Amino acid sequence: MVEGFKASAVSADIKKNGKKDLALIVSDSPASVAGVFTRNRVQAAPVMLDKQRLAGGVCRAIIANSGNANCCTGKKGMEDAVSMTRAVSEALGIDPQHVMAASTGVIGEPLGIEGIEEAVPGLAAALAPDGFDAAAQAIMTTDTRAKLVTKQGEISGKTYAVTAIAKGAGMIRPDMATMLCFACTDLAIDVVALQEALDYANMRSFNRITIDGDTSTNDTVLIMANGASGVRAKKREHREAFAVLLSGVFEDLAKMIVADGEGATKCVEIRVVNAASDKEARLMADTVANSNLVKTAFFGEDANWGRIMAAMGRSGADFDPDRVDISFGSVKMVENGLGCGPDAETAATEVMQKEEFSVVIDVKSGPGRASVLTCDFSVDYVKINADYRS
Repeated sequence: MVEGFKASAVSADIKKNGKKDLALIVSDSPASVAGVFTRNRVQAAPVMLDKQRLAGGVCRAIIANSGNANCCTGKKGMEDAVSMTRAVSEALGIDPQHVMAASTGVIGEPLGIEGIEEAVPGLAAALAPDGFDAAAQAIMTTDTRAKLVTKQGEISGKTYAVTAIAKGAGMIRPDMATMLCFACTDLAIDVVALQEALDYANMRSFNRITIDGDTSTNDTVLIMANGASGVRAKKREHREAFAVLLSGVFEDLAKMIVADGEGATKCVEIRVVNAASDKEARLMADTVANSNLVKTAFFGEDANWGRIMAAMGRSGADFDPDRVDISFGSVKMVENGLGCGPDAETAATEVMQKEEFSVVIDVKSGPGRASVLTCDFSVDYVKINADYRS
């Protein structure tokens, strides 16, 4: 358990199904804070508010709602985001500048701030050290399961913890984060080092996943560090170890997000090796991972390697098609740009029947490598998004 933090969740009647849709995470003492946000040009009001407040470097609470994105809502949307944080500051007796906000859900509809303001006192009263699971459930939209991870680290024989919750099942593309994630650590670490660790962890996790190639307007990852464990990251090696631990937490959450993708039945790692550079490898991995034709083939358990080659060819990366090898799991399907025959296809089809597998693409051009987690594209994805607002 992470020390000095509490969480809670209630229903503010934002969702039509009456489920919990309002979450709160609070630090018992002022905490250092770091964040990363969507690079979408269209940004929700809480994203813009948090980016302003992040400059202060201090946070005591994060309030988040699901069911409404509070995006493309104009001046009133920003006023509502501020009102959310003000309600928390009044309920807890803390500085409103030390409260962050986040929203997720339908874009372009008024937030309904009155219901949130009425719900906040009960939200504050329900705060508990074991409230993170409820908070993880409250930020879900089309997610089918809550996403919560806790890991422990050690410095000089003393233990500290990191706990994080996340949501995401659609509008997921590695373009910052493409979801919501709130992390807490009882380690004492300065703001600059905390931001560096967050950037490192984010690039190794949330920035290498995709479900549908769409980047959300509300993507937010925030981390608070309050030092309640009494453990301090004084040395460089301590800060680096923390960054690795945080990356492990985020990687677990990222995999949960892809596995829980809207309508997904398979979680697939696209791994490109021996490319001219890491950048070239990432171009190819991204394009293959986001190809609708590749993803539908995964759903149909069709080892259609030609679609992979075609996606690589339009990626903009420089490679020789006549040197490419492609393997599904341990089964080599393509060698030097040519298919390995029907026996290989049969074996690859068996690999594709698994819930998790990898596609390894060897372009034999240099030391570059990259990997992206993706999922299949099913009929259910279309059904979910065809009537998302109804």
